[in-house]
Amino acid sequence: MKEMPPSLLSNLFYCDEKSEEMSGLDLTQISMASYPFPFLSISENGDSALFIPSSDDTRSIKRIKQTFSTSDSAESSITLCSGESNSNLPSSGSNNSINSTDSSISDGRSSYTSLKGLQRLQFRDHVWTYTQRYLAAEAVEEAAAAIISTEEGRAEENGNGDGMKLVQLLIACAEAVACRDKSHASSLLSELRGSALVFGSSFQRVASCFVQGLADRLALVQPLGAVGFVLPTMNLMDVASEKKEEALRLVYEICPYIQFGHFVANASILEAFEGENYVHVVDLGMTLGLPHGHQWRQLIHSLANRPGQPPRRLRITGVGLCVERYRKIGNELHIYAESLGINLEFSVVESNLENLKPKDIKIIDSEVLVINSILQLHCVVKESRGALNSVLQIFHKLSPKLLVLIEQDSSHNGPFFLGRFMEALHYYSAIFDSLDAMLPKYDTRRAKMEQFYFAEEIKNIVSCEGPARIERHERVDQWRRRMSRAGFQPSPIKTMAQAKQWLGKINVCEGYTIAEEKGCLVLGWKSKPIVAASCWKSEDEPALGGCTEVGVKNKTIFMFTFDMYELFHLQQLNR
Repeated sequence: MKEMPPSLLSNLFYCDEKSEEMSGLDLTQISMASYPFPFLSISENGDSALFIPSSDDTRSIKRIKQTFSTSDSAESSITLCSGESNSNLPSSGSNNSINSTDSSISDGRSSYTSLKGLQRLQFRDHVWTYTQRYLAAEAVEEAAAAIISTEEGRAEENGNGDGMKLVQLLIACAEAVACRDKSHASSLLSELRGSALVFGSSFQRVASCFVQGLADRLALVQPLGAVGFVLPTMNLMDVASEKKEEALRLVYEICPYIQFGHFVANASILEAFEGENYVHVVDLGMTLGLPHGHQWRQLIHSLANRPGQPPRRLRITGVGLCVERYRKIGNELHIYAESLGINLEFSVVESNLENLKPKDIKIIDSEVLVINSILQLHCVVKESRGALNSVLQIFHKLSPKLLVLIEQDSSHNGPFFLGRFMEALHYYSAIFDSLDAMLPKYDTRRAKMEQFYFAEEIKNIVSCEGPARIERHERVDQWRRRMSRAGFQPSPIKTMAQAKQWLGKINVCEGYTIAEEKGCLVLGWKSKPIVAASCWKSEDEPALGGCTEVGVKNKTIFMFTFDMYELFHLQQLNR
């Protein structure tokens, strides 16, 4: 494998025009002073200025990894929060340049008196940010290495290096866009448009989607030297609804990703409903709005044919904004359930997840409640990390016997643009590769799925920021931490053997895999994780205190929970 270009990661930490907003932290001069990287400095009048190094910074990947030490960063954050002198903080070239640029930050950093004036500085957020920096660097290196290795193999098979050149151009263009170098990025985009073909190879097709996303992002940012990021006035996900619905239907029928989620969810729900007479399912998004309610038809059929008697009553509550569509699905399900002898009651809650309230869901004490989320909760993940927590707390108050969570298993919500870009490129390259293996080159069904479904996700990840960015996919480990903090306990999925049998029966090509990971099931393409399924049950009481251990390869750091830090902070203020 060829050695990666030394400039690939040179701007990872330096050229993110909204690093402060994307990290979800409310950081001040004092807290940012402990960072060994350039940052947004906040002036007295509230304006911000971005420190960006010169474009000739060509430090290698190894240099960046050596400069950033997780243990050193955690130690510096602990020193800062404990109010001790930080004269022993590790120094770097970028840190020294920052100190020379703004000496007031250095003075404030060493002053515990100024620290006491901060409003609830959250210690765990410092450690979380450093962890994200390290993981972002790892993600970029691993994703780029995987993509380059794949394209090298294809180049050897095809006898040309067009694929490798396209990879290098795409990465270079992403770096230029991240640094807001509009002239260089525009030149690269012009070159890319001639190589990234909608009906070309699988990587050419996925590259065409990323090219459009980069072009949209470049149109929204200000030129090099300016400050800020222009938010889009409209959601870039808006596409003709008919085309989008047709693409979703094709993805469901041809690709195994959504069907896998339905199969695992229904198997887990049937297990939770075993022996129960009054059962209730709250469906978030009503199975993505797919017509005919495929998931619930399968569940109704299974309940009608389970050993013993079927339940006396099944209630399904759809949550979402497409009320008329949901009611149409509900009417079809009611007729189908009646034909099988199932008493079905269907209702709709017109609300998005962020505005949902516990009283919106009608709960009956004698019922067993299950919450079903198929590719929905990632849209609630925001920079502040508060929106999802509120939604999960509402679900916890409902005391469900089971919460089924099906999500894309990839890290598309990191605080650094280039890291997100490389992760998405690696992830969607695997999806397009799977489509390449299933359908002929000029099949219009494949073009519809790629351009009106997957391409819309790609463009949202690459070009949007703030509230407009709704495709915030995260890995199963991150979901495990989020669910645990909200008071949920993992409920291991016991259908591994059945899932493998199901995969063998459906009409898909070889290359798909199902693996078990700490009680979760993960569907992948040639060992690349695509969709993860996990199940959760509500605890009697949410866990308090303690700490959460996060492993970063051979390094381990501790992220203190909010209540522990608040106690420490109050003790310091009372001294």
